Amino acid sequence: MDTMLAGRLDLTTGSLAVTEVPVPEPGPGELLIAVKAAGVCLSDVHLIDRSLRPAFNPDDEVTLGHEVAGVVHRLGPGLRRSWEPGARVVLSGGRACGTCDACRRGGMCVSPRTRGVDFDGGWAQYALAGEEAVYAIPGHLPFDQAAIIPDAVSTPYAAVVETAAVRPAQAVGIWGAGGLGVHAVSVARMVGAEPIIAVDPLPTALERAPSFGADVALAPEDPGFHEKVMEATGGKGLDAAFDLAGVPPAREQAAACLARNGVLVLVGITPRPFSLAGGGVFQYMMNQVRGHYGSAPAHLEELIRLASTGRLDLTASVSERLPLSQAPEAVARLTDKSSSPVRIVLIP
Repeated sequence: MDTMLAGRLDLTTGSLAVTEVPVPEPGPGELLIAVKAAGVCLSDVHLIDRSLRPAFNPDDEVTLGHEVAGVVHRLGPGLRRSWEPGARVVLSGGRACGTCDACRRGGMCVSPRTRGVDFDGGWAQYALAGEEAVYAIPGHLPFDQAAIIPDAVSTPYAAVVETAAVRPAQAVGIWGAGGLGVHAVSVARMVGAEPIIAVDPLPTALERAPSFGADVALAPEDPGFHEKVMEATGGKGLDAAFDLAGVPPAREQAAACLARNGVLVLVGITPRPFSLAGGGVFQYMMNQVRGHYGSAPAHLEELIRLASTGRLDLTASVSERLPLSQAPEAVARLTDKSSSPVRIVLIP
């Protein structure tokens, strides 16, 4: 039996190890992908520290990694499209459950399974994917940039263009300028938001935010924070505020900066309860809170096109490339945040 290296997480203990496992065999409607690059996300860190738990995984172990790019290696039976071995592809971050009412009626699944969480992901030399999760990428788009499009880019993209529906000249604030936040900044710039205010406690994150398109970069503890936001927005406040950090203080600070009819979009995943101070003002200002999770297939297709044509530049998004064998080291560096990486990518 052929074997491969994979970054396996023990879901009961939180222990991560790069170990040898059998190479999976593609079933009907599946392809086996030779992984060329796989992103490391804070969600992976939270799975390891057990602050996030899989909702639909019946097993005790899982191969991590929901940001994956590679080449088609082997074809399963019953494929609907003409795939060829060697085709360059990126994988969506999840799959439909196939059993809910929406799935049976051909709609958007209401309980999707996440790659690298609910089923084995791409921190491995090979990964399985259903045909519907495989998207072709052009030869000039680097694998490491393509790999981070699912989630690191697609989640903030969908939050900006779909959930908040940001329009040109709207004022936008983005709390958390890390792996997802800097791409929210880039997307907001691309759609014409003005001004774009990036908020982060890390000096390194604030220093890089302007290079991704932020007009103003502020530390949340800045004593003149609210006044500076009002000054940047002409006294109006923010039309849309995005919490990419997933921490209650960020959400409360963001809500307090909203303009009339402004929207707070919750993107950062957290198990902590959500609350707002000054609820009466929130109501008076006709503000809204909208939850956001992931992205749709159309967003992934759009981003592949935007990245491939250079309309969305991802060259600065990959902070570091490490071999798959150093997956625990990549997790440690992301957890430590001393270098404030945008995305660390594993190379099998």
